[in-house]
Amino acid sequence: MTVRAYVPATFDLLARFHAEGEVPTAGAVVAVDESEDAEYAALVEAAEVSAEMSGGGRRVVVVAEVPHEGAVAPLRDVASVHVDTHDGADPDDELAWFATQEIPHLLE
Repeated sequence: MTVRAYVPATFDLLARFHAEGEVPTAGAVVAVDESEDAEYAALVEAAEVSAEMSGGGRRVVVVAEVPHEGAVAPLRDVASVHVDTHDGADPDDELAWFATQEIPHLLE
């Protein structure tokens, strides 16, 4: 069984994760169960942490499947990346979903 980790990040961290080919999940938000509501709550919580990390800039959340909390996830185990689509986005706006193959485009 795996754990879905919601890793709060910034664009600088996303670039580092991409360059290193892995995502450390220590400190990630983990859903309390596998329900859609619990996963959404974990995503929202991670987005709030990302907003604090970026000083109010664009939020970034990396979602990875890991064998246990705190494990390092290779990029192949990243399920998705969620980001604000523009600067100054409302914190209540939904984050856009991107596949891992789209990370280079996000970093342009």
